[in-house]
Amino acid sequence: MRLFLAINVPQAVRDKIFRDAEPLRAASGAVKWIAAPSLHVTLKFLGEQGESLVNDIRDAVAGAVSTHAAFDVETTEFGAFPNFHRPRVVWLGMTAETRLRALAGDIDAALTPLGMAAEARPFRAHVTLGRVRAEIRPAEAKALGRAATMRPPRRAFHVGTVDLMQSELGAGGSRYSVLAAVPLRARGT
Repeated sequence: MRLFLAINVPQAVRDKIFRDAEPLRAASGAVKWIAAPSLHVTLKFLGEQGESLVNDIRDAVAGAVSTHAAFDVETTEFGAFPNFHRPRVVWLGMTAETRLRALAGDIDAALTPLGMAAEARPFRAHVTLGRVRAEIRPAEAKALGRAATMRPPRRAFHVGTVDLMQSELGAGGSRYSVLAAVPLRARGT
């Protein structure tokens, strides 16, 4: 099973984010754009894992998030990894970076006893909008960068769970399903 941990963006917000990113999609055909139903914030990619580990993963995540209260986030600006001169991933940033980084760090630490490698790269909270398929022409990268200077409207949503997700690869792209929704502490408790 191909697994990852995520914060799922509510459908109404996903649809708005998808519309907000239209100028970026129009600027580049070299990017494989993510469909609106698949937009999310990845906290940790777990890769291929045996089905027998699902309960252990869920329990480890439950322990890790038990100290984190639910909170609200907003989307911010468009960006690219590593940058818009040589984009590989196009993304939409998030507020509450410190809270999201702490949440991802605690999850990462909780999963290492299960044999999952700790993240080597620093966490950057974002919604992935698309991945560059192959080399992008400099003119197209420049057009994409110009389109990204547009400030999208801030889209707010509540973070109340961390979801253990399964990714199934198919001809039409990945299909995601929630295996477990692990609740964060209620605010004020």
